[in-house]
Amino acid sequence: MSIPIKKAIEKVPGGMMLVPLGIGAVIHTLAPDAGKFFGSFTGAFFTGLAPLLAVFFVCLGATLEVKSTPYILKKGGVLLGSKIIFAAIIGVIAGRLMGEAPIEHGILAGLSTLALVAALNDTNGGLYISLMGQYGRKRDAGAYSILSLESGPFLTMVTLGIAGLAAFPWQALVGAILPLALGMLLGNLDKNMRNLLAPLVPAMVPFLGLALGLTINLNAVVEAGLLGIALGLFVVFVGGAVLLLADKLTGGDGVAGLAAATTAGNAALVPAIIATANPVYAPAAEHATVLVAASVVVSAILCPIVTSAWAKRVQKKAGTAATQDDSAEEAPAPKHAGSTPELT
Repeated sequence: MSIPIKKAIEKVPGGMMLVPLGIGAVIHTLAPDAGKFFGSFTGAFFTGLAPLLAVFFVCLGATLEVKSTPYILKKGGVLLGSKIIFAAIIGVIAGRLMGEAPIEHGILAGLSTLALVAALNDTNGGLYISLMGQYGRKRDAGAYSILSLESGPFLTMVTLGIAGLAAFPWQALVGAILPLALGMLLGNLDKNMRNLLAPLVPAMVPFLGLALGLTINLNAVVEAGLLGIALGLFVVFVGGAVLLLADKLTGGDGVAGLAAATTAGNAALVPAIIATANPVYAPAAEHATVLVAASVVVSAILCPIVTSAWAKRVQKKAGTAATQDDSAEEAPAPKHAGSTPELT
């Protein structure tokens, strides 16, 4: 008996990432201590996102040729710069309106500049590279080695105007790039290594999705309420529109931009770190943590759907254009007596 599991999953937009992610989130929400209960290899998988990402980057790097490096720097730089600038603009506007303290009353009660900036300043790397792997955009996936520089509280501190309280150690910068560089070295030195590692890139996508889901608690959405959902929608749609435009203005098709419109899981830790570094943000930290956690969940669910829909639109448009080009080449222009050919 054969069950078309893969075919069924692929019917869901971004399914190879989203379905395992959903399963993992449900498990973590209903049984948060399941990893500790089972221990051994099963328990390790519950906290194994970082090692999986490292292996993924090595395999991904093996598929990239050295000549792709400038493209990776350009794509990653554009996405990173766009996120930083957009978060800074939102931070300045919100800071003028709200200051450091959260809103105390009304439908926006609990919202703060800290929550907005923290949600916008950190991309869900596992989701980004999984989406890029699913749509065969290996060079775009490699761009996350640049995007990863936004991880942690540093850029949030800069955006909030308290730069200098936290440093970005060079070891972290090098560590973010090493797996990809190692893979590129192996793949460019030996084509057999490239052939060995390349097929693992799409195969690892559902494992990354499940591991990522095992870090997400769906209760965060319930606790944050409509405001938390609204923050996630803002990150995906407004932030996504900015990133899509930036991607397209630099020669991309917008897919990578939309795939970067998420909030990373570790961004939920940033408000507490910020409050420790500067007590003036302490009143906002608790509410901000819940709101950012909700944005993590909402963006993780919506981003694959939006990215998948846009990617299909791009592919359809590219296929239509190719068909039209082929038809134009195959169909000879009608000839009329006394007419002269047009120059195109």
